[in-house]
Amino acid sequence: MLTLPLCPAVPPGLPLRRFAWALARVRRPGCAPVLSSVCLSRRELTAPRSGLETMSAAEVNGAARGRQKVLTLDSMNQQIKQVEYAVRGPIVLRAMEIEKELQQGVSKPFSEVIKANIGDAHAMGQKPITFIRQVLAICTFPNLLYDHTVPEDARKRAKIILDACGGKSFGAYTASQGLECVRHSVAKYIKSRDGGIPSDPNNIFLSTGASDAIVTTLKLLVSGEGKSRTGVMIPIPQYPLYSAAIAELKAVQVNYYLDEENCWALNIEELRRALNEARRHCNPKVLCVINPGNPTGQVQSRQVIEDVIRFAAEEGLFLMADEVYQDNVYAEGCQFHSFKKVLFEMGPEYSNNVELASFHSVSKGYMGECGYRGGYMEIVNLDPDVRKQLIKLISVRLCPPVSGQAVLGVITNPPQPGEPSYEKFLKEKQYVLSCLAERAHLTEEVFGDTPGIRCNPVQGAMYSFPRIEIPPKAIEAAQVAGQTPDMFFCMKLLEETGICVVPGSGFGQIEGTHHFRMTILPKTEKLKVLLSKLKSFYQDFTQQYS
Repeated sequence: MLTLPLCPAVPPGLPLRRFAWALARVRRPGCAPVLSSVCLSRRELTAPRSGLETMSAAEVNGAARGRQKVLTLDSMNQQIKQVEYAVRGPIVLRAMEIEKELQQGVSKPFSEVIKANIGDAHAMGQKPITFIRQVLAICTFPNLLYDHTVPEDARKRAKIILDACGGKSFGAYTASQGLECVRHSVAKYIKSRDGGIPSDPNNIFLSTGASDAIVTTLKLLVSGEGKSRTGVMIPIPQYPLYSAAIAELKAVQVNYYLDEENCWALNIEELRRALNEARRHCNPKVLCVINPGNPTGQVQSRQVIEDVIRFAAEEGLFLMADEVYQDNVYAEGCQFHSFKKVLFEMGPEYSNNVELASFHSVSKGYMGECGYRGGYMEIVNLDPDVRKQLIKLISVRLCPPVSGQAVLGVITNPPQPGEPSYEKFLKEKQYVLSCLAERAHLTEEVFGDTPGIRCNPVQGAMYSFPRIEIPPKAIEAAQVAGQTPDMFFCMKLLEETGICVVPGSGFGQIEGTHHFRMTILPKTEKLKVLLSKLKSFYQDFTQQYS
């Protein structure tokens, strides 16, 4: 017997025409081969087969290359085709093409593309926090531990992290749950943030950004078929990670609408409406809240958070609290309240029973360290047997990036008063947050002064989500172009001004309304230019289609 691989290479010593016949037997039209090889007898290989004896090597190899693809749009995982992520969707791809065109000297009515589509602080010019980078530099190049030009408190923290790594090296795997020393730092940070309410390091799971932990949690929660399939309640507008993960997991998306007329507040009656409607066709068991809001920029009040917790307790819902913008609160009278803190302050009736997973990240806040992909989740009241399954699930991916874990270790154990780096660290942190507050107010003022654009105050986070009036003729032109009206607007904005924002339809919105999301991260002078150009473009756009 001779084994032939399912590849076009001819085995040594085998006549070409016999190999062609063997290959033809394996790859019959309409049959998708599922084995990596096929066994044929020498008799079969030497027996004459008319029509194949004169095939050339090029013909044989061509036949092999012409076989059907195993992976096609029809045979692939169909749920992937339902996944959409507007933040990096078609308009962003076009922005990248325009950047290349500008580099090639193509004439445009602008000199650069301003990417206001994503919350990537460093890409928009924000400087890294010195202390964070000093600790990371030492961890990456441990010889700096002995360099006394580096502050002692940075070397101290780097040594703690390196001592916890296998072989005292940043390049070693860590425990799947993350470095124990970092989890202890996170627990202490949470306790301090929440006014002394304890946090157990064993309930802290480090992750590849908050996104990874959110998707992992949803994987645990999604089950059932038909009417028993898990429903996941998400705010509209929402961050598209949620709708994308829900689609991929084949869960049921249950929309509840934030109240735009009341600064995007969360309304319990709207939650109840969405829940009752969803129970007719699925099993809603997850309630997701984003606070401060993305893309809407609102900061929910303590009373709203209490109401949400009571609602979850009454209805038997698992709470997921996305709190990655907890450092980004700008509006006077607004304050961040963690779901964990409020839950425990409501007493044992709630703190002993409501299941909660809360999430944080190094990508936002004052840090903006998006590329390091660091984050964590804290779980409360998780079933011990489910916790074992969670450990198993995260173990499949070995561990989160160690550099991201280190960043998390630094921001949850920052320089303290009296340490060498304290004053500089505090100054840099306050500067970043004050600049963001200034830009939030600037954005609100400019949009508020533009007829046809309505923008709620940017209370927190990093985005503005203005509502725009689009003339009927522009809506008709969008239909002809096969685009939603807000996509049509945003695409023309990009092509004519170089400004890249994301259409509101990518986040969800009440039918008949139109929005776009714009980050407030560009430096103040560039943001002023951006807002001025956007305002002028909108005025020209509405006049053109009036």
